[in-house]
Amino acid sequence: MKKYNLRCPIRKANPYRRMSKAMATAYVAPNIVNREFEEHGPRKILLTDITYIINNKAPRCYMSTIIDACTKELLAWVLSQSLEIDFVLDTINQLVEKHGTDLSTETLIHSDQGSHYTSIKFIQLVKDANLRQSMSRRANCWDNAPQESFFGHMKDELDLSNCYTFDEIEKAITDWTEYYNTDRYQWDLVKLAPVEYYKYLTTGVYPLITPKAKGYKAQSEALQ
Repeated sequence: MKKYNLRCPIRKANPYRRMSKAMATAYVAPNIVNREFEEHGPRKILLTDITYIINNKAPRCYMSTIIDACTKELLAWVLSQSLEIDFVLDTINQLVEKHGTDLSTETLIHSDQGSHYTSIKFIQLVKDANLRQSMSRRANCWDNAPQESFFGHMKDELDLSNCYTFDEIEKAITDWTEYYNTDRYQWDLVKLAPVEYYKYLTTGVYPLITPKAKGYKAQSEALQ
């Protein structure tokens, strides 16, 4: 090979795969949710996952979210430039800080079997928050379908064309999430936005006046 000036490419180790093996445990929670996402009422089944935020003009980011399966509210989210477990733990901490009084020992945190969610740190944090874990079956995205649907619609609507930095991406996502929770009306939420629907379910009072969408075009299409 030296004679003909040939070089053999060496595959670089995947840092995420190495990190995943280091974090993962043998623990896999049962699939308690079993695709019954809305039957138990608000704050009973919370779905969590991680997605990539890719913009050619800015660094790649990773977003960890928690949504209420019943009301479709985005309850907590954290953006990170690293896949280290900290931003996933921060999402749980944010959930407890913002909505802890609405949660109970019956509340389930449902995820896939990714290494973040099978890690000792995540398992312990969920226990410390007096919550229970549920996990999808391996390689079965339908077991967490509402969460996948949320990511799909977010990426369809999110405009990152003028974002060049991490902070600008975070600001754009903040604006969109506020719009989504308070102004994005959905047919399957009896034509209410997620936050309004939660209030309707917990008070029994249907709002007579709804705010106009701010920063995004109001939409009446339901999220599938």
